[in-house]
Amino acid sequence: MKLEYMLGAADEKPLENLVNNGGYTAIFRRIGVVGDSLSSGEFESKDKDGNKGYHDYFEYSWGQNLARISGSECINFSRGGMTAKEYCESFGDSMRFWDSRLACQCYIIALGVNDIHNMGQEIGSIDDIKEDYTQNGESFIGYYAQIIQRLKKIQPKAKFFLMTMPKEESRRIQEKTVAHRKAIYEIAEYFDNTYVLDIYEYGPVYDDEFKKRFYMGGHMNPMGYVFTAHMVASYIDYIIRHNINDFKEVGFIGTDLNYTE
Repeated sequence: MKLEYMLGAADEKPLENLVNNGGYTAIFRRIGVVGDSLSSGEFESKDKDGNKGYHDYFEYSWGQNLARISGSECINFSRGGMTAKEYCESFGDSMRFWDSRLACQCYIIALGVNDIHNMGQEIGSIDDIKEDYTQNGESFIGYYAQIIQRLKKIQPKAKFFLMTMPKEESRRIQEKTVAHRKAIYEIAEYFDNTYVLDIYEYGPVYDDEFKKRFYMGGHMNPMGYVFTAHMVASYIDYIIRHNINDFKEVGFIGTDLNYTE
């Protein structure tokens, strides 16, 4: 077997090679998912009068599917309707999610739909990130960065994977989605041990055909969450294979141990 088959060709694109067993994502024994309804396995229902209901089914979330296919543990730090602002101002504290006993080796953060599309949160800039996170600017970047900063205090060596939003057909949605993608790259550049899962660029277009198969109303159906889990696992596997030296000491995350050549 040639080593290139294990690590991937230099010109390989993310999601070009999908894994069905978690791939190298399995090196993380505990994974945290910070997100909103799409990270919570939310399903829509309709009553006899056509009124909609929204229900978080965490066992169906892509995070729990990711845990099952990789053999790792996953913790849902998420809830339908979540924003980075609410997470920082109340949700994280009320759920005791800053407890060091919940520290994970890696965190996947998927926030922005409610912040930018639904609430009209100002995106802000990297200048909104301060050394003291309590002084961060009141913008999407400021709140989003605060989440990373607080998690880094709990688990300094943790790896972070930040998700962009998928590409859709609506031009109105697309404009804000592109701005969000730019912000995600800027945040990843600002912090160490931080990588981008660029679903916008390398994932499928979430068009009518996609939604016919994988959506139920405005949220995913069970197959959609399984599909997302495989996509996330494959993307993380790709990042690890192409940055192999960055991940050699993952087993020491959460300890005082390290290995120096």
